[in-house]
Amino acid sequence: MRIGLVVDSACDLPRDYIEQHRIGILPITIHLEGRDFVDRREPEATLDFYRNHMSAAADAGTSAFSPEQIKEFFLNDLVTQYDFVVCLTIASSRSPIYENAVKASFAILSEYKPVRSAAGVAGPFSLRVIDSQNLFAGQAITAVETVRMIQDGVGNPNKIRERLDQLIQNTYGYMIPRDLNHLRKRAQKRGDRSIGLVGAMLGTALDIKPLLRAYRNETGPVAKLRHFDDAAQKAFGYIEKRVTAGLMTPTVSLCYGGDLADMRKLPGYDELIRTCRRKNVEVFESIMSITGGANVGEGALAFAFAAEPHEVEL
Repeated sequence: MRIGLVVDSACDLPRDYIEQHRIGILPITIHLEGRDFVDRREPEATLDFYRNHMSAAADAGTSAFSPEQIKEFFLNDLVTQYDFVVCLTIASSRSPIYENAVKASFAILSEYKPVRSAAGVAGPFSLRVIDSQNLFAGQAITAVETVRMIQDGVGNPNKIRERLDQLIQNTYGYMIPRDLNHLRKRAQKRGDRSIGLVGAMLGTALDIKPLLRAYRNETGPVAKLRHFDDAAQKAFGYIEKRVTAGLMTPTVSLCYGGDLADMRKLPGYDELIRTCRRKNVEVFESIMSITGGANVGEGALAFAFAAEPHEVEL
């Protein structure tokens, strides 16, 4: 069975990894300053956005692929290439992509037969739309595990679904914002009042950074840390503790809202990489997507892993 993977562009994976494993991308469009920026996870375009457009990005609008666009994407590009496709989306609590993909799936499954027949492809086509219940770096954990199962020859869609369902319930995605004012403005535009004006002003004045967690379709602060560099060092140390204790998959995901060279200079980064290498844990590093950056601001650090339930250890 030929099995493929599709993610949306908010899923933070390295571009070379996406290309190597032929991962399909459902793009998200950013509407800003009278222009449309289509987020296709292209590193150069992403860095250009950070350097030249981020100052106005708090006022951006976003558009996910509609059900019709998703249907056309599958019928044009995927139903003849694969027999089964996993479509893994950003948390349904934060985006309509999951709902749109589910709606599209019914049309895809009712219309794929003549497309495959015309291409001379025999047999049925199926797909599974899965809500990652996470964001950014957190989506990458489940995506990497999907690729790993495909490479290992797991050809039973039910086994893939069961494994991903288990992993999703135990994936911890975190983010440390650098610019609280951007985060507050963006949250207000989306109707999210979790970061108020007073809190943002106080955090900026005292250089307090919240540690935000995405877990099982819920997002919110779980700790307050002083100074971004110190917060990053504590975060890297926390990841080290979980790596040492044992993860559910040998994978850590890191993403940064800007040039990755800046992330690699943060205190604690080198120690984390050494620990992961010693424990045979693969680290995936990527520039945070245009979609993610527009929502949380420049210079944000996000990370994720899958582990048994535990409390945050900083």
